[in-house]
Amino acid sequence: MSRVAIVGVGHSKFGRRTDVNIAELAFESIKQAVDDAGVDKKDIKNVFLGSAGTWNEESLPAVIVNEYAGLDSVGTMRVEAACASGSAALKSAYNSIVCGEGDVALAVGVEKMSEVDTPTSVELIGRAGSYMWEFENYGMTFPAYYALYAVAHMNKYGTTEEDMARVSVKAHHYGAMNSNAQFQKEITLENALNSQVISWPLKLYDACPLTDGSASVILASEEVAKKLTDTPVWVKGIGYSSDSANLSRRSDYVGLEAAAQAAKRAYSAAKLTPQDIDVATVHDCFTIAELMAYEDLGFCKKGEGAKMIREGQTELGGRIPVNLDGGLKAKGHPIGATGVSMAVEITRQLRGEAGRRQAPIKKGMGLIHNVGGTGHYAYVTILSRN
Repeated sequence: MSRVAIVGVGHSKFGRRTDVNIAELAFESIKQAVDDAGVDKKDIKNVFLGSAGTWNEESLPAVIVNEYAGLDSVGTMRVEAACASGSAALKSAYNSIVCGEGDVALAVGVEKMSEVDTPTSVELIGRAGSYMWEFENYGMTFPAYYALYAVAHMNKYGTTEEDMARVSVKAHHYGAMNSNAQFQKEITLENALNSQVISWPLKLYDACPLTDGSASVILASEEVAKKLTDTPVWVKGIGYSSDSANLSRRSDYVGLEAAAQAAKRAYSAAKLTPQDIDVATVHDCFTIAELMAYEDLGFCKKGEGAKMIREGQTELGGRIPVNLDGGLKAKGHPIGATGVSMAVEITRQLRGEAGRRQAPIKKGMGLIHNVGGTGHYAYVTILSRN
């Protein structure tokens, strides 16, 4: 089976983008990726667009995006896996090359969430749970879902509100170094702890924002990748899994079983262990989610996620730097774009192009952890310079 590599990446500015429509927003990252790869657009055979929501005017965005970008007569589809839609698009593009449909494919993630008001957006995201049981009967929203995880983790392992605040401080520290991030201002521990309570114990600074943005990656078969670039970043392994949409059917609330299973599958496919990873991006939609991710990915034992953040193990220079782009928390979370954005960040890290945010790359391995819903979907993707 031919290996597949990422040969081009692109990333828009994240934030409130009232200056563009969704096709224009997607084009920003598509053009960058095409230019970065040095590929002719006519050689792109398939396009997979990750987009989860109904926040903007285009409910069928894939063809509109392709047309605006000048990608004519391509095979295309919109891919949805809630907040993991971007990773699902990347997996679909990878599959299209592996199965011989073409040598070059594009995965693009885009979302424009600012076109509806905040209460409407909260409802749209809240519907991503078990709608009739949780949203209609109990009025659950996403902060409330993750507050359940936070309380369970605090009760079982002694995790504190301060531990979660440290995740936020770290995110804003690196977001301040990322010119594409929605928030580029550092905060203090006191800022985070004293921010407005959203759903106890989660506060304003524990939550990611609503975001507009796009990200794109171009993938190529081994033969073509080696012709296009001296720095291909290989897709080493992809694992994905799912879990019940109904939280009452979950075995516990101190981790995401889908993420743990996806990680096991990714490590197995790549023939690696957690100790082989140089740098990672994880799905920190809420600060508790990052602490659980450390544990679900095997970066530490269960219950030791808070210890990792307290000791600075996930900082630049630490044992396993995590979310050096600011994460969802500071970079922003345009739902369909997030998984592809993570792939852009890890690709740039492995190519040594992250500037002040550059992690030491010793083994040449980076990991992407992207969760959809409250653990409905989970994708773990391992990229390699080798």
